Amino acid sequence: MAINFIHSRTLVLEPQKGSPWADEMVLNPAVIEDPKTGRIHMLFRATGPWPQKQIPGRPMPYPIFLGYACSKDQGRTWTTDFSRPALAPALAYEIKDVTIRNCDNETVTNHANGCIEDPRLFFLEGQCYVIVACRLMPPGPYWIHDEPSQCAPSWIKTAENPFGKAASENVTVNVLYKVDLERLAHGEYENAFHYVIHLTDPQYGEDRDVVLFPEKLAINGRKQYVSLHRPFVPANYPGVSEKLPSIFVCASDSLKTLWNETKSQTVVASPMFPWEGDRIGASTPPIRISDKEWLLCYHGKQDAVVGYTQSFMILEEQAQGFPRITHRCSERVMFAQDPWEMPHKFKTPCVFATGLIRLGDDLLISYGAADERVGVARMRYRELVDFVRTFDAQGSKQ
Repeated sequence: MAINFIHSRTLVLEPQKGSPWADEMVLNPAVIEDPKTGRIHMLFRATGPWPQKQIPGRPMPYPIFLGYACSKDQGRTWTTDFSRPALAPALAYEIKDVTIRNCDNETVTNHANGCIEDPRLFFLEGQCYVIVACRLMPPGPYWIHDEPSQCAPSWIKTAENPFGKAASENVTVNVLYKVDLERLAHGEYENAFHYVIHLTDPQYGEDRDVVLFPEKLAINGRKQYVSLHRPFVPANYPGVSEKLPSIFVCASDSLKTLWNETKSQTVVASPMFPWEGDRIGASTPPIRISDKEWLLCYHGKQDAVVGYTQSFMILEEQAQGFPRITHRCSERVMFAQDPWEMPHKFKTPCVFATGLIRLGDDLLISYGAADERVGVARMRYRELVDFVRTFDAQGSKQ
C-alpha cells in the first residue's frame, strides 16, 4: 500500500528578521484546538542572538523562546505574533535568582531559566498543559558548536553549584506548565503560563521528548498518570541494558512525582529499523483511537545523512502493566522532501513533529523543518490508522 494519505504539506513560519528573539530559527511547533472557540493555538520554538546577556569572554548566547500563532480556519492560515515571545526564559546568572514560583506559590528551581524548547500541548482532566524541554543556562550557537555549557557562568563547574547536572552539564530537564488558552489568545502572556513541576530527573543525564497520555490509564488496577520520555543514555536507569536512546514509559499517582518514579521506568520501544539506527523518541502526545488503543507519532534518526523520520505506532492498554505496542509502521511516513524542508544551517535532514490533533476526517500535524522553519501537514485520519494496522508489533506486514 502506497503512502498517499498525506494530502498537503505547507510552510507556515520561518525566521523573522527584525524580531531579535526569532530571527535565527523558528521550529518545532505544538498545536491544540480550543473546544470552546474552535481556534487552533500554536506555540513554536524560536531563537536569536542575545548580546544583552553575553558573559565577557564567552560566546554569544542564543536563548530559546516560545512564540505564539493561531488559526481560525482549521489550520489553513495562521496569524503570528512576532512582537514578543509568549514564554521567555528568565536568564538569571546568579545562583539565588535561578528560582520561580510554581502554581502552588512555592519557590522552586527554575529549570526553564536558560531556554524553553520543543513544546507539546495537550488537555488533561479539563486543563490545558504544555511540556517543554528546558536548560538552566542558555545555549550558544549550537548549530556551529554544540557544547551546552559554553555560555554559562563559571560557578556551574564548582562546589558552589547547588543544582547538580542541571547546571554542571546544562542537561535538558522537561518542565510542565499549565496554560490558560483564553489569556493566550488575548496576548496576556504574563498570566497565561503557570509553572507546575519538572518531569525528568537531571541526575540521569540528558532526557527529551516527554509526552503525557491525555488521560489517566489503569496501570495494575489503579488509575495513574503515564508519560513517555527518551533518555539519551538509557543504561543510566537502574536495571536497563538498552544502549541506544529509546522510548521509556513510567507512571505515577501524581504529576508532581513522575520525575522520581525510577522504579517504574520501562523501555517500551527501542530502535529496530535502519532509519531508527541512532535513536527513537515520542514526537507528539498520543491520540485515543479506540477504547483501549492509542496512536503515537514518533521519530527515528538514522544518521547525519538520512536524518529524522516521522512514523507511527499503535499502543494498547493492558489489564496488567503498561500499554504495549500492537502495530508499528516500519516505513518512513514523513521525512524531508520539499525544498523548504531541506537542510541549511544544520546539515542533517530533519522533519520533527511536535503537534498532532484530529480535525474531523483529518489529522493536522505540525513540525519543524530543517531545524529552521515550521510546517503543517494534513493527513487522512482513517487511512493512516488503517495503514499502521497493516504492520505487526515488529513492523512486519500482516
